[in-house]
Amino acid sequence: MKISVLQHAPEAHLPIRPGDPTPTSRNLNPLMHPFSRARERTRALNAAKMDRIFAKPFIDSLEGHIDAVEVLTRQPGSLTTIASGSWDGGIILHNLSTRNRLISLPQAHKGKVSGMCFAAGDRLLSCGVDRNIKLWSVTSESSKTPLNVFPGKSAFNSIDHHRTDPLFATASSLVQIWDETKSAPVSNLTFPTSTETITSVRFNLSESSVLASIGSDRTFTLYDIRTGKAERRVVMQMRSNSLAWSPTFPTTVLLASEDHNLYTFDIRHLQTPSQIYKAHVAAVMSCDWSPTGLEFVSGGWDRTVRIWKEGQGHTPEVYHTKRMQRVTSSIFSGDARFVLTGSDDGNVRIWKAKASDKLGVVTARERAAMEYRESLKERWKMDTQVGKVARARHLPKSVYQASKLKRTMLDAQRVKEERRRKHTRAGESKPQAARKKIVIVEQT
Repeated sequence: MKISVLQHAPEAHLPIRPGDPTPTSRNLNPLMHPFSRARERTRALNAAKMDRIFAKPFIDSLEGHIDAVEVLTRQPGSLTTIASGSWDGGIILHNLSTRNRLISLPQAHKGKVSGMCFAAGDRLLSCGVDRNIKLWSVTSESSKTPLNVFPGKSAFNSIDHHRTDPLFATASSLVQIWDETKSAPVSNLTFPTSTETITSVRFNLSESSVLASIGSDRTFTLYDIRTGKAERRVVMQMRSNSLAWSPTFPTTVLLASEDHNLYTFDIRHLQTPSQIYKAHVAAVMSCDWSPTGLEFVSGGWDRTVRIWKEGQGHTPEVYHTKRMQRVTSSIFSGDARFVLTGSDDGNVRIWKAKASDKLGVVTARERAAMEYRESLKERWKMDTQVGKVARARHLPKSVYQASKLKRTMLDAQRVKEERRRKHTRAGESKPQAARKKIVIVEQT
């Protein structure tokens, strides 16, 4: 009798090294796995549910201020150093890793601190409504007196330092360029007869001679400090409260507007915004890009913090607490893992940039499992149940009611425009895209 025996090489079924997982063999023929798609969908739904179950974004609150936190800034090149300025005139330097105060300057300014930025060599520039700009050393606690004081003629609203040169720009009734070695501004970039109030200035991160500003007269203006004049200006429907340059696309700028929306503009084409971001139900007071350029954070008058994906103008991540008041400042940390917000209640809060992230050491096996769950959610995001769970967010009752009322008003406005067009002569009233209604006029 002839007997056929199945023979298998033991090497193919044993770990190569001690501690390695046991190799498995699978038949890749899809006909042999008729339920694989159903299993994968169930895993995607479970992954979306787990993401919401473990979503605990709030980490800690950094106390020390006794009034509203007006401005936050992070130190370039550092992952842990954050400075905050308050309406009480105090400045505090925080260490994110230990959550301790490095330096506290309780009476840095008389009145509120309206702007801060870091300069080269561990120095901090601050300005306030007391018409003074002060240069501080942040290397030791003993530095209670400023290294230099630059007096101005009017209250300052914002300040930003040049990336390489010892220059900085300030915003008040006009935009001024200062030299660290001189006590008076070296140039004025706006006309002295201008009646607007400049609320914020920012240098471009790539082309450092380009400066952008926003004003109380609803303008967004681009300057070139080499020519010493305004190059382009647009007047918008509503005024902007904050601006931020993209760290990865030098021509992209983000504006936080009074009309509850955020806008990204390509400065080569200022006639229309490239994207509109709609979710806030009150004025947006602050915005800041992630160092990766893939997302940004915004804080609003509606007492919520929103984290947006670049290019996706709806369904952002929403953070809120019962005691947090109107959010006046918000920034990303240097490693893009955390978000910091300052609000009217005097607290600086630390949040996770991704609500369900695990803090601490993550093993390779855990990392692989998390990446697998993320890929499942991305692949099945168009499924009704998976998408519903992934988009589910709890909102405060006041915000929910305000968003509901806002939706009703926008729908009524749209119906009114459609009826008006229906009862006018053909071709007289054409529908206009929302992006083309934002900019009123462009001036060059």
